[in-house]
Amino acid sequence: MSEKVYFTDLRARSRNTGRPAKVRKLFDAAGFSSLIEKRDLTAVKLHFGERGGDAFIHPIFVRQIVEGIIGSGGKPFLTDSNTLYSGSRHNAVDHLVNAIEHGFDYSVVRAPLIIADGLRSTDVKWTEINGKHFGRVRISSGIANADSMIVLSHFKGHIMAGFGGAVKNLAMGGASAYGKMDQHSVRPEVNQGKCIGCMACVEVCPVDAHVVEGGKVRIDKERCIGCGECLIVCRQEAIDLDWSSEIVPFQERMAEYALGCASNFDGRVGYMNFVIRVSPECDCFSWSDYPIVPDVGILASRDPVALDRACYDLVNAQKGFENSALRGAFEPGEDKFRSMKPEMDPLYTLRYAEELGLGSMDYEMITV
Repeated sequence: MSEKVYFTDLRARSRNTGRPAKVRKLFDAAGFSSLIEKRDLTAVKLHFGERGGDAFIHPIFVRQIVEGIIGSGGKPFLTDSNTLYSGSRHNAVDHLVNAIEHGFDYSVVRAPLIIADGLRSTDVKWTEINGKHFGRVRISSGIANADSMIVLSHFKGHIMAGFGGAVKNLAMGGASAYGKMDQHSVRPEVNQGKCIGCMACVEVCPVDAHVVEGGKVRIDKERCIGCGECLIVCRQEAIDLDWSSEIVPFQERMAEYALGCASNFDGRVGYMNFVIRVSPECDCFSWSDYPIVPDVGILASRDPVALDRACYDLVNAQKGFENSALRGAFEPGEDKFRSMKPEMDPLYTLRYAEELGLGSMDYEMITV
């Protein structure tokens, strides 16, 4: 049976048809109120954006979700988990400061902020899943112990997953830093012929795994935690992964963590994806690149797999921007994400998530 995915475009002719109003209409159309019981502590899971980036979901949109939860009898709080890599969200203090700097203040969103895995990412709830890679997973306790949850995701590209949407938000965002380490477990390699010894990777590595020898860098794989931050900062593209062996297990581990996060709520989770400013990289980057396609719209569903598949299809239906990170696939119908990451199949994550029972890739689009 097809899962329902609700869609609204971005056209507006009055206050009642502007984007904030459309967010609230999607909340109602998708039946999110029915997921929330009176006095529920309801997590609003989102990404506050890394300092320097600006493509994260606008706090004004988040306010509409908060109002919907309050109107449903719930007690909302905004939340995310600390990052594995160093940056402006590596611990709860920096994370909260970063969120407030980006506009996620109570006076704007009408909800408090709680970093789900605590001060130093040690607050976790072990969740049984019986997967291929994990028998149990480490979910941030501030998320796992909530009564219900609305997951808000900026749909965009991703350096390792191919794209990021609801499933990735559940998996990486729902996990503590140590849970993120469980999922990554990939070990990059340095191409010595391309390395110029700029030391950018040395400076950002959170565990000092980059060793300098003869003016070049190598990675100590025993020390490396697989956070991938060195891949992001290397301008020479001298650092890469073994895509043939590393990525499929990574996608599977991510899907299993997404299942673990969602399984704490007995179906009482709603998902909304913002297909706006579809940047080629994750909002974890400290910058936001030019989008790869025009803004598409906002979508909502109770099924994260169906929702992500619908967003993926809508992005690919657009004409790509030629002055963007796309390497090809500019015409409508061509796969934009495979163009940027030809070494991998981004949809494998959704197929495996479907196999796990997280959701269905078969969807019915309903325009609101």
